[in-house]
Amino acid sequence: MIKMSTVKIHIKAGTRGSRLARVQTRDALNRLEVCFPGFAFDDIVVATPGDRDLTTDLRATPPDFFTRDLDEKVRSGELDCAVHSAKDLPDPIADGLDWFWLPWTEDPSDAVVLPAGRRVEDLPADARIGVSSARREAYCRRRFPAARQLNIRGNIDERLQQLDHGDYDVIIMAAAAMVRLGLEQRISELIPLTELPPPDGQGYLAVTFRATDGRFLRMRSLFVKAVAFAAAGVGTAGTCTLDVLKALRRCDICLHDDLMGPDLLDQVPPGVECIHVGKRSGKHSLPQVEITKLITKHARRGRRIVRLKGGDPGIFGRLAEEVEALDALAMPYLALPGVSSLVAATTCTGMLLTRRGVSRGFAVMTPRTQGGGLGTVGAAERARLPIVFYMAVAATTQIAQELMGEGMSPDTPAAMVFGAGGDQVMIVKGPLADIGDKVARVDTELPGTLIVGDAAGYSYRTDCGPLQGRRILLTCSQALMDKAVGLVSDFGGIPVVRPLIKLVTTTEALDCVRKIASYEWVVLTSPSSARCFGELLRGAGVDLRSLPKLISCGAGTTAELVSIGLHADIAPPSDFGAGGLLRIVDGLVKPGLRVLRLRSDKADTDITDTLRKQDAAVDDCILYRNEAIEYDHKPDFDAVFFASASAVDVFAMQWGVGLLKGKTVSAIGKPTVAALTKLGVNVDLVAPEATVDSCLTALAGKFANEALITVEEKL
Repeated sequence: MIKMSTVKIHIKAGTRGSRLARVQTRDALNRLEVCFPGFAFDDIVVATPGDRDLTTDLRATPPDFFTRDLDEKVRSGELDCAVHSAKDLPDPIADGLDWFWLPWTEDPSDAVVLPAGRRVEDLPADARIGVSSARREAYCRRRFPAARQLNIRGNIDERLQQLDHGDYDVIIMAAAAMVRLGLEQRISELIPLTELPPPDGQGYLAVTFRATDGRFLRMRSLFVKAVAFAAAGVGTAGTCTLDVLKALRRCDICLHDDLMGPDLLDQVPPGVECIHVGKRSGKHSLPQVEITKLITKHARRGRRIVRLKGGDPGIFGRLAEEVEALDALAMPYLALPGVSSLVAATTCTGMLLTRRGVSRGFAVMTPRTQGGGLGTVGAAERARLPIVFYMAVAATTQIAQELMGEGMSPDTPAAMVFGAGGDQVMIVKGPLADIGDKVARVDTELPGTLIVGDAAGYSYRTDCGPLQGRRILLTCSQALMDKAVGLVSDFGGIPVVRPLIKLVTTTEALDCVRKIASYEWVVLTSPSSARCFGELLRGAGVDLRSLPKLISCGAGTTAELVSIGLHADIAPPSDFGAGGLLRIVDGLVKPGLRVLRLRSDKADTDITDTLRKQDAAVDDCILYRNEAIEYDHKPDFDAVFFASASAVDVFAMQWGVGLLKGKTVSAIGKPTVAALTKLGVNVDLVAPEATVDSCLTALAGKFANEALITVEEKL
């Protein structure tokens, strides 16, 4: 666990003085103190123009009406940061400031609020409605066409007083504000989002800070997701990769180009916003600078973004400009390569660039220059192109000598990429004169690709997310792997996917599932058991209407049930695991209750034994067996996530616990921790909840805190 000094570093956080502002700011700061235990956040009240001017119609006020004075004090250094309602942030924000949204949110809906005891049906046709925005005004004109719309000002409490005093018959307010103040009972009706779409940020809080403050760049890293620059491939969705499909299926927003298969956007979940930002020669839907602004804006909001590019994003895809903008903001991203038009135009047509006996390589360039004009493609210009050599590890020195012998400068940048595209990728760089010696000192069996030229002098920045490009070894079964990989990517890490066990369902369990209607309860105690249960239900053709009550051990298992279209009837609200489950069912068990306990071959029988002691009739059935998966090579990693005791056992058997020396070890649940402790392994991190999300978020938080302390020490 993280060892922190008992002396807190104090952060001055500004807020408006209304009760709502103070309540929601204090709640947010309390949550930040939990995330960053070495820091104490002091809330300081500052009046803004919106607090001093209580007469001007809000529909006629400037964008920074509720933020100006707070942000000026942040810029001057009087405050370290300010907390705002996200919908109040001006766009663009003032020079010298940066920002992000906090993830803790309330219902974004607007609410109809009436005096106590009144109903919407009782309103007179000419009701007096208090409105404070053009958006709400338009809604009220549609719904209450004969009503009188009156300007309303003041904080939440003051508006309610005006309503109860009889100044208005009805007012429209944000539901989030009412909830945060504990006034839910005053909400007469929530307005559906389809009838009154909320403004961006309603229900969210935002933090502004000085753009140069490294502490807040590190804090922000815990609340933003890595932007995925994804290759759409060319022509059809079939030329993109599985990684791209996975990214699309879990994104919150997709910014896409023209040159891609039209069916690819079908992979995006319903309701996700897809924004066309395609560019064709002379016909740009958006200037590049606006596309970059969209990316950074939505990333600051904590959205999971896919920037979907035709072909491969690294080949004439303006990828460098977009990642440089994220680099400047210390925000994480990842690139998902794909099939480029170069590959499609050659491999798919038979015009092979490396046909044996005809050609051993190729050069690629464009006649277009920066700005869209035409440039020369003559010999001198071609000579400046980078050169790529495949399978060049053993010949690196010879290649360098030949190139220098023909006049290439010994200082020309060069790089050897070992294991390109994999999770064990390793890059060795140096000037052309030294690259051969550097490559010779590398002890690896990975294949290498040599790049010579100015392009070799560049690299992606990898230290922006909380995981800062660290390799995270994921040993969990496939039931958990997709979620684990997605979380590591979100936090700016490199997932090293090595499932150590595979789950094989048993014929015994299939027999039990076929007679599922004979049971009153089915007990499931892991996400893996829920997934295997779903597979057997489908395989047996069970009518889901015949299912008994499903008992889940906690959030992870419940979520997996939901993903397969099922719902837990009973689940503990906390203390996930066998102990919490037994406490919640205590008193619900009746003598003779028919229970099916489905478990892995590694799980204990404590639940079964306890239920039987309460006179339940329990069939204890092995649902699946854990079979080890073996690998030829040891993985290179910085931290490891163990999700089961079985994975711990297989790791120790296959690679030995010595491989964990100097690594950060995180584990999910007490049985996994016990298995590691038994082997003499110190567990650095145990999540507060036994879920993949909680465990990997805690791991990201650990590294974010360490980086934050380092930033603070340098100030």
